[in-house]
Amino acid sequence: MHEYDLDKPQDHCGIMGVFGHPQAAELTFLGLYALQHRGQESAGIVSSDGSALFDIRGMGLVADVFNDQAKFNLLSGNRAIGHVRYSTTGASVGNNVQPIVMNTKDGALSVAHNGNLTNALTLRRQLESEGAIFQTDSDTELLVHLIARSKEPTLTLRVAEALKSVQGAFSLLFLSKDEMVIARDPHGFRPLCIGGRGDTIVAASETCALDLINATYVRDVEPGEILTISARGMESFIYAPANHHMCVFELIYFSRPDSRIFGDSVDRARRKLGKILAEEAPVDADIVISVPDSSNTSAIGYSRASGIKFEIGLIRNHYIGRTFINPSPFMRSYHTRIKYNPVIGVLKDRRVVLVEDSIVRGTTLKKLVSALRNVGVKEIHIRVASPPVRFPCFYGMDFPTRKELIGAWNSPEEIRDYLGVDSLKYLSVEGMLAATAQEPSSFCKACFTGEYPVHLDEYVSKRLASESDEKWAQAELERILGSLG
Repeated sequence: MHEYDLDKPQDHCGIMGVFGHPQAAELTFLGLYALQHRGQESAGIVSSDGSALFDIRGMGLVADVFNDQAKFNLLSGNRAIGHVRYSTTGASVGNNVQPIVMNTKDGALSVAHNGNLTNALTLRRQLESEGAIFQTDSDTELLVHLIARSKEPTLTLRVAEALKSVQGAFSLLFLSKDEMVIARDPHGFRPLCIGGRGDTIVAASETCALDLINATYVRDVEPGEILTISARGMESFIYAPANHHMCVFELIYFSRPDSRIFGDSVDRARRKLGKILAEEAPVDADIVISVPDSSNTSAIGYSRASGIKFEIGLIRNHYIGRTFINPSPFMRSYHTRIKYNPVIGVLKDRRVVLVEDSIVRGTTLKKLVSALRNVGVKEIHIRVASPPVRFPCFYGMDFPTRKELIGAWNSPEEIRDYLGVDSLKYLSVEGMLAATAQEPSSFCKACFTGEYPVHLDEYVSKRLASESDEKWAQAELERILGSLG
């Protein structure tokens, strides 16, 4: 499980759905367990027995929220959807825990959402002016209001009408008393797949959730597609033409290496990232190590391509998630050492290639470099298996503001000096895209290039208005909007 690291982009959300199994809620719980790396703030499951919806939701990890088998007795029915959350829009509070459940004129409806709606502020103000009352400050609730206002005769068509009004990133699961509806935005920003287990249909953010419950991967939900699952079976409806802009950071960092997303093995892609990085940025060294765990596979790829032996040089403590509170400057000074401990026998007097998947602020990495120097590492050469992160994301990744991104305002040489290492090299944008199995143009790379594929309107204004440098914020807003035409 990824931990909350201020030097990393934070994960967004994970969704899981099961239709047609007597233990649907339990299977959904297991799937969420596999997707825990995608969000650790809250978890929830909503089930249906064909006549009503039942829900259990709460703050904390999946195992914390569902800490008693008796809770599953309350989640009746053979269909269920679930969600693990890291908040990118809306506060981290109980009201925003998903799946959201609301009563509409057509009956109770629940929704689980992975992504960000970039025109959420505009839509919310429009709906509020027309009398809508919101129960949360999450952009996901907008979808329920839009669906409830639709006069279309079926849930599928009501969902399609709502989705044509929203912009941004969304992989979605809806549950009514008798139907499950699955949808993905036309750009396919976030992964979403379909699996089968006998007569049971499963939907999940990543295939690792299918593996855990012995479901077989069938296919990805296509960008711009709605799948409706009911007593009639599974029906497909294309509500918008596909215009692929899949998040390349899913392959670099977010998704588990044992998953298959965007038609590609995450493990294969990360090994190739490391291989190309070794070709672009060779160095004479004794060993290759990774910053565990998300950089492990790229480090192996670098090692094999370079011929430099891979070693386990850092041991990670897996038990310090967001529950580790830094109550004082004294305690904060120990945070990096609590998370990572160098293996002295491996590192002392060695020239080391340290492979990292990405650098956001650089603060954690700087402390890690200091720890390596303290155990006698002779040389430290950092190799980053992605380009410099230079721009914020508005499609579901929680990067800090651009002023906090070390790659936005500093050259690699300046970052090298700040970190105190002998050399630092990033993977090129071209090298990153060459490691994927899809056409380069089918990926969103806005956090590296500033080329945003979906209109951002008022959302950008609010985000950039939080900058203390108003002149810079206005110039940045104009640049982004200009790049969108």
